Amino acid sequence: MSVRAQPAVKDKRHMRRFPRYRLDSRIQVSVFRDGRTTSYWGRTNEIGQDGIGATLSGELQAGEVVSLEFPIPLAPNVIKLRAVVRYCDGLRCGFEFLVVTDEQRATLRQLCVILSTAS
Repeated sequence: MSVRAQPAVKDKRHMRRFPRYRLDSRIQVSVFRDGRTTSYWGRTNEIGQDGIGATLSGELQAGEVVSLEFPIPLAPNVIKLRAVVRYCDGLRCGFEFLVVTDEQRATLRQLCVILSTAS
């Protein structure tokens, strides 16, 4: 009987609740700062049921609350969500979705199923 090495368990604070899937799409991110709204454009690179990663045309700070808008390949064809910036590494940022309606959650779940079968 052979013993297989077990993968190291990551710190629970850094484990994802949902898997991520590749998504290359244009995204608009708006943030309210200093009494005005600033918008940045960029490209998404991954998405999961609870968040999205993107590279943007401007800098954000971890902890900022933003509005996201990006197209998806199923109805309603564009999804608009509020999110918090979880990390930024230069212009590459990770967002965690905040208030998500049941309809949006179902759409995100369906999108992830579609992306999981795409190669």
